[in-house]
Amino acid sequence: MNNINRRRFLAASSLTAIAAAAGKTNAVTWRHEPGDDHRGPLAIASGNGLKAVERAWELLKQGRDTAEAIVLGVKIVEEDPNDMSVGYGGLPNERGVVQLDSSVMHGPTHKAGCVACIENIKTPASVALEVLRRTDHVMLVGKGATEFAVALGFKEENLLTERARKAWLRWKANHGPNDDWLNPEQMDWKFDENGNGTHTAVAQADTSEIPYTTGTIHCSALNDKGELSGCTTTSGLSYKIPGRVGDSPIIGAGMYADNQIGSAGATGRGEAVIQSCGSFLAVQFMDMGMTPTEACTAVLKRIADRTKQHRLLNDKGEPNFQVTMYAMRKDGAFGSACMRPGGTFAVCDDEGPRRLQSVPLFG
Repeated sequence: MNNINRRRFLAASSLTAIAAAAGKTNAVTWRHEPGDDHRGPLAIASGNGLKAVERAWELLKQGRDTAEAIVLGVKIVEEDPNDMSVGYGGLPNERGVVQLDSSVMHGPTHKAGCVACIENIKTPASVALEVLRRTDHVMLVGKGATEFAVALGFKEENLLTERARKAWLRWKANHGPNDDWLNPEQMDWKFDENGNGTHTAVAQADTSEIPYTTGTIHCSALNDKGELSGCTTTSGLSYKIPGRVGDSPIIGAGMYADNQIGSAGATGRGEAVIQSCGSFLAVQFMDMGMTPTEACTAVLKRIADRTKQHRLLNDKGEPNFQVTMYAMRKDGAFGSACMRPGGTFAVCDDEGPRRLQSVPLFG
């Protein structure tokens, strides 16, 4: 049996085994998507990465290294104060401190660089790239990561925007009626948008929505030399316990790249992705012969079948959280799947940047 037929056999066997496995997702529809037939250079990202893939593609066309191209691509999102899930403007931890995580993996050298819980630096992906380039380490965390960045000339600055600060204060005020922060309906003061307070005899309910994020940006790129790299960067779970690290800076969880096979990344509930080594698994599934869409779907199936806590399941026994997987094969095929409807992803090639729908595992 030659290698191609062997991979097809293994892929078919794996899909059959996954679909037949006992669990909550027995009825899996394996879909073939247009991206599975794409060939050649490409940049792919999560749905918030339309500008990132466009920039990365421009740089690839100029001959820039794939890792440099994607890091400069996601930098656009990291520096955007209106994206509350990445970099500057990201929602803080429970103490009101913005802590960022990022990872970069360079396919040609199989080297990786990561930072976790880094503070006061807008562009953690750029710092992660320097860890990859300049050190024999893979991950730097907390104060050490910040000091490393400052030593290289990165500027320290306050990352908590006014919009994110107000969202954090609304979250604190809505903890519960028995803590020391008054809930909006318990207050006898009304505050305007500038923070000016007016006493009122009637309690004022705060009807403004409190934003929550598990969002992230992932980006991978393949050039015309067959070289690929991947990057994931995030401000992490909003209002998290200080020191919490999600999947984004963990090689094999929120991002993984193998120049002989392909690249993959994840956004959404990081704990679920970590526990299933999601991105590494997607790349391995592609190595077994699955298309990128099949590989992403198979990872989500694995996550769903391994989710046991009742608080994480809906009344159908399905995960009640979102995870979206993205994958790109070495030949340029690409795909994405999401746990629940609504996931999107962005791609760019010679046809230009465009946003596409991820394939949902559950309806």
